[in-house]
Amino acid sequence: MGLRLFNTMGREMQDFVPITPGYVGFYGCGPTVYNFAHIGNLRAYVFLDTLDRTLTWLGYTKKHVMNITDIGHLSGDSDAGEDKMLKTAKEKHQSVMEIAQFYTDAFFRDIDRLNIRRPDVVCRATEHVPDMIELIKRIEANGHTYSAGGNLYYDVSTYHDYGKLANLSLDDQKAGARVDVDSNKRNPYDFVLWFTKSKFENQALTWDSPWGRGYPGWHIECSAMSMKYLGEHFDIHTGGIDHIPIHHTNEIAQSEGATGHKWVNYWLHNEFLVIAKDRQTADSGECAKMSKSAGNFLTLQSLIDKGYDALDYRYFLLGAQYRSQVFFSWDAMDGAKNARRALVKRVAQVLDAAGGKSAGISSLPPKGREFIDAFTAALENDLSTPQAMSQLQTAVKDGSLKPEETLALVRSMDSVLGLRLEEEAAVINKEKNAAVNINSHEDDPEAAEIDGLVEERTAAKKSKDFAKADKIRNDLTARGILITDTPQGPVWKRS
Repeated sequence: MGLRLFNTMGREMQDFVPITPGYVGFYGCGPTVYNFAHIGNLRAYVFLDTLDRTLTWLGYTKKHVMNITDIGHLSGDSDAGEDKMLKTAKEKHQSVMEIAQFYTDAFFRDIDRLNIRRPDVVCRATEHVPDMIELIKRIEANGHTYSAGGNLYYDVSTYHDYGKLANLSLDDQKAGARVDVDSNKRNPYDFVLWFTKSKFENQALTWDSPWGRGYPGWHIECSAMSMKYLGEHFDIHTGGIDHIPIHHTNEIAQSEGATGHKWVNYWLHNEFLVIAKDRQTADSGECAKMSKSAGNFLTLQSLIDKGYDALDYRYFLLGAQYRSQVFFSWDAMDGAKNARRALVKRVAQVLDAAGGKSAGISSLPPKGREFIDAFTAALENDLSTPQAMSQLQTAVKDGSLKPEETLALVRSMDSVLGLRLEEEAAVINKEKNAAVNINSHEDDPEAAEIDGLVEERTAAKKSKDFAKADKIRNDLTARGILITDTPQGPVWKRS
């Protein structure tokens, strides 16, 4: 079938045709590093990772570029509000760059725990200000700017396709309600390319420019850095749906205003993760978007502190297609945790039966190829991870394949899903084998009796007769026999 993607530009499924055959350049909007990423933010990066891994699975060579916004980003996308970086720096009594480095490190710790591959290029805004200035010069030379109040603005009326991504109209009388009022703007949709010291006298980071000492507007960094590493026309740009009406719309205007031609071919956007107390709440629609400003956000560490593994959250996210809204609840997380653990246990059985040896994908029988083809078709259908996960689950349960053939499927499919299934399954088998070794008492004449008492204690615990269970343990301890409870069951040894 070939890869098909839902292009936000046009709101339709389209066949993916790369600009250069066999090669894909794509850019994903990265974090603004003034706070910890919340789990809603992290959904975007699991989606990006799925795209990255899928392109590799389909045989493409790719370059994945992501920015780090470590220059002050205002609390409003429309050039209004406080500087987020400066605000946090003041609260923490640290410099802006110390704050940026701390939260950048925290972000990548989360990325690693979620088994998200690092992008091929990670570019910091502070290291690319000269590139931004050069791009603004080109925009200015093409007649798209004006100066007012000490700042340089992009005049959206000079770009005939402004708003095409978000289906905006410059004639919309409600435009003023969408953005904060800036008396310097000729049109409510106009946006700042360069702020100067005249407006932000206490700005922490400033640079010299043809328009005065100041700093770049937020939108220009993505245009400048994507072009630097991917060229002036590339394949895919991604982000959350909240980027569509302002950030990505402004990126297109300034990029195409500078180059005079099409900038990006495919725009992909992931939906929000919203908070729901339970499934009933989710079905009723009584949910809230997770956000830092609302103070209702959870970090990945929050989940870990409650006993979940980071990969439980990855599993949870893969259960929904990236364009579907995801309802987060603790019930849903429990379901994901249990389902992932069950899958790992099944893979552990396959790994053990195969003796760790995998068949080659090319040597799979027809049934194995059917699973591979169905898995590929799911990915080609706009990255449908729920369908892909279903193929993996079915393959692992299928009894007609040899263990080494099933293991080959697990390894291949998990190279896209990123759940570390074989790695975690190996840990289970190692613990199981250790328990077997500990419980091997062939030369102990009392072994059978002790095994019977240990089983009797286990049965007592299951029936909640804890007094009896404790008595058996104490009696065995008095005989110099120590019992250790493990995930695979109790084991005993002589002290």
